[in-house]
Amino acid sequence: MAGKMNRRKFLRNTVGAAAGLGLSGLISAVDRPKSFAAAMSPATMPKRKLGRTGFEVSVFSLGGESALERRGNQYEAMALIDRALDLGVNYIDTSPTYGAGGSETNIGKVMALRRNEVFLATKSHDRGYDGTMRLAEQSLERLQTDHLDLYQIHNVRVMEDVDMALGKQGAIRAMEQLRSEKVIRHIGITGHKDPEVLLHALRSYDFDTVLMTLNAGDIHFKPFQKDLLRLAEEKQLGIIAMKVTAVNRIFREGGLNSMREALGYTLSFPVSTAIVGISNLEQLEENVQIASQFAPFSQQELGAIEAKVQPYHDEANFFKHYW
Repeated sequence: MAGKMNRRKFLRNTVGAAAGLGLSGLISAVDRPKSFAAAMSPATMPKRKLGRTGFEVSVFSLGGESALERRGNQYEAMALIDRALDLGVNYIDTSPTYGAGGSETNIGKVMALRRNEVFLATKSHDRGYDGTMRLAEQSLERLQTDHLDLYQIHNVRVMEDVDMALGKQGAIRAMEQLRSEKVIRHIGITGHKDPEVLLHALRSYDFDTVLMTLNAGDIHFKPFQKDLLRLAEEKQLGIIAMKVTAVNRIFREGGLNSMREALGYTLSFPVSTAIVGISNLEQLEENVQIASQFAPFSQQELGAIEAKVQPYHDEANFFKHYW
């Protein structure tokens, strides 16, 4: 761990030097899309408690896929992250698997200058101790930070994933060691295939957060919004929703056809935040506007939205079938 401490000190010195050289305007100055020139008042972003972490998180948060994960998209990705922070988004979720490290690398370019504005979450897809330690070190380097606010076991799909991660030489042992050394602050778990697997995980270990699917098609097949959501609430976990648009498959002519309904549906449940991958500036600003104007839907409105998606719910739940 001595090597880690030296690297962490180096990163702090590098960030400090960048600020001292007046590089804080780098992101806004380099290759921003023309639409960034248009004036837009910062939205009043609603916030909710991220469970018992003590953090107040923006209800709309930035997912590390889509435009953010592409290596050849560096400046656009940086500009999108920069704009999101300007508009009150304070939670970013990523993974070393997104763009084979491209997402963490792009996010790290911004974190070098604005780390203190973000609750930063990434993941380990390795179920073992050694692999998770290696992944954590790589993520810290790409993200240009000396600590993670949340480190999550990524994409548990079957019961064996949970049991391996919780074993004597499992990922959780690595995460607990990293937490004791203040390299990470909180431990979470993620999954989008089977709510029963996440239920097993939450009953087996005292996680701080759970990242779970919750969209308007969820109720029609293996719903995450029933027993799993109730247990997460009982345990006062930070509940992070994903797959809000089912990678845009939830939108259909004659069905659900607006982001206001898609995001509003998810936020009407007792989740802390919803993470969404962004393709461009227009999508970002639309989602921020929806979040800033959000009011919970009634049960009647939620039922009507679910009915719209019911005829093609397999598409809205495709990741439960195939991923």
